[in-house]
Amino acid sequence: MKIVAINTVDYGSTGRIMRGIAEYARQAGHEYYTFSIGHKDGRKPMEGHQYYLSYLGNMIHYVLGRATGANGFFSIVPTLRLIMQFRKLQPDIIHVHNIHAFCIHIPILMFGIKRFCNNTVWTFHDCWPFTGHCPHYEMIDCMKWRKGCSGCPLYKKYPESFPDNSRWMWKYKKKNFSKIQNLIIVTPSEWLKNQVKQSFLGGTEVQTIHNGIDSTIFKPTTSDFKKIHHLENKKVILGVALGWDETKGLDVFQELARALPDDYVIVIVGTTDKTDNILDPKIISIHKTSDQKELAGIYSIADVFVNPTRQDTFPTVNIEALACGTPVITFKTGGSPEIIDESCGLVIEKDDITSLEEAIVSVCRDKPFSSADCMRRAAVFSAENSFSAYIDLYETIRKKKRVP
Repeated sequence: MKIVAINTVDYGSTGRIMRGIAEYARQAGHEYYTFSIGHKDGRKPMEGHQYYLSYLGNMIHYVLGRATGANGFFSIVPTLRLIMQFRKLQPDIIHVHNIHAFCIHIPILMFGIKRFCNNTVWTFHDCWPFTGHCPHYEMIDCMKWRKGCSGCPLYKKYPESFPDNSRWMWKYKKKNFSKIQNLIIVTPSEWLKNQVKQSFLGGTEVQTIHNGIDSTIFKPTTSDFKKIHHLENKKVILGVALGWDETKGLDVFQELARALPDDYVIVIVGTTDKTDNILDPKIISIHKTSDQKELAGIYSIADVFVNPTRQDTFPTVNIEALACGTPVITFKTGGSPEIIDESCGLVIEKDDITSLEEAIVSVCRDKPFSSADCMRRAAVFSAENSFSAYIDLYETIRKKKRVP
């Protein structure tokens, strides 16, 4: 089979997923081509990958999209170039990932999909495809997307917009996304699948394929982190996120730092100078690890990984912690609870900080979850299992004779 995949970028979590699927598919004998916007530094794409939109073009789209609220209606010429690639390659399947970062002209993309391919797989990494604006709404419990967005409380949030165009965008998506031929939607969690089923895409086929992690990297790893930070006699509570704010539960860690006993220390990874300015002095802030192996070492020395996220589709940080033998405590939010079971962690009602504190103390004191059980649970969510499931999906499409 010949497959074309599109994502905003070729890096980060969604970029790694797209590239991982592509590599696995090529090993299985398929032709696989990936497309994204280019990098600021002008680097050349990897083999099998093309940049259809320059970084400058992305910035121009950002300015125009933000000014008008019509994100997804600029980058006309670059999107036409992308469609010409569809015409040249004649793919059997087009696999869409994220397209909401001011990077594509949606009507032209929809035309290209309809004109040059019979089968579409769309991985929803968040909720944007069925809302009028936002990728996430759970933080504010907004359910307008079920019947029609308007008066969006998040229109100034990513993807930023000056005017509120949520009503028009929701109607456009409803009219056009539901008409994509032979569409199969993939969600990383059952939670997101259930959300899709309540949307205007509820009649579309939806499958869940969990995101996975690289088990050759995330495993119990020796680290001198405790010695460097003088934590040898401390119980380490760990949090990891990219972009710490209220949605990730930064304020929860602030409260925990004040409430937990003195022999407990909180370490959060992924902070910035801005974060440091508001952090409780008892919290150890790590801006960025040198590589994923160093991060695995930090996961490995923690007594418990805590994820107080207030909105998330399927946070792989939970899996990374488990793979390193560390139990997980999470709020009952989005797809986060799906990652753990009774053998490796606890689920706490969102914003119940008293119960969260009690659970942390209980896990650190009684050690009810073994490293072996945590690792066993994480093995369910290996990257290999995830990528293999996508290849199985492609093969299923072929067997249904959607692919010649």
